[in-house]
Amino acid sequence: MSSDADLQRIVDEQAIIDVAIRYCWALDTRNWGELHTVFVDDATATLGEARDLVGIDAIAARCREALEPLDASQHMVSTHQVAIDGDVATHRCYIHAQHHRRGLREGKNYVVGGRYDDRLVRTPEGWRIAERTLTVMWTDGNRRVLVA
Repeated sequence: MSSDADLQRIVDEQAIIDVAIRYCWALDTRNWGELHTVFVDDATATLGEARDLVGIDAIAARCREALEPLDASQHMVSTHQVAIDGDVATHRCYIHAQHHRRGLREGKNYVVGGRYDDRLVRTPEGWRIAERTLTVMWTDGNRRVLVA
């Protein structure tokens, strides 16, 4: 039989994975307010070339800047690893992000493969990301898709 601690660990791990998934849906649906259910207010992030973002407003602004000009995007995360130590956790997963913009002669798609490394904290509202780093591992397609 599983102990209560084992069950809580499973619940926490799934909640942390859900935070990573919720981030993707917020980006692809352009629901910037949903990012408040992903990050703590004073979160920090390095999102590719966008380094040293401080605060959820700066993170949301960077995401808006990159994604609003697009016709569509699709962010998929997989291969999650979670380690929990009390009310702090680390999480990492792979990201496959497709970006689509019509009307570009050089090509309408740009794909990014990489990984997210996160530090999360348990809050009264649930798990939230306190630090996120995106490491781009490879790209394919027209980089100008992301240039406004």
